[in-house]
Amino acid sequence: MSSMPIDPTPAGSAAPAVLDPLVAGLLKRDDHGLVAAVAQQWDTGEVLMVGWMDDEALRRTLATGRVTYFSRRRQDYWRKGDTSGHVQLVREVRLDCDGDALLVKVDQVGGACHTGDRSCFDARVLPGAQLGS
Repeated sequence: MSSMPIDPTPAGSAAPAVLDPLVAGLLKRDDHGLVAAVAQQWDTGEVLMVGWMDDEALRRTLATGRVTYFSRRRQDYWRKGDTSGHVQLVREVRLDCDGDALLVKVDQVGGACHTGDRSCFDARVLPGAQLGS
């Protein structure tokens, strides 16, 4: 599957006010209008975090090259790194085969997790079946 463009507008023009209808038509949103967005380090494949996006968060992400999420708790948008300095610079955005999840390949500056860890998946490994055991 080919990647979606980071900035869908021609140089010198204003960013679109709404998500491209062709892109919007591919999304299968949950009951709250959201899709899961998995952030992955583009060059190593390291899974960094999972956030949520609605059409506006995805539009901002594609238009600016910086990842914007939608906070389900605060019911507001937040751009990764605006307060921490740990920004996510977009390299590529892909949609899964069902249209209900996004893979956002990024250059992660600093930690991706709110705890300061590089990844939200660094801390806890669940017991049970593990490959190579």
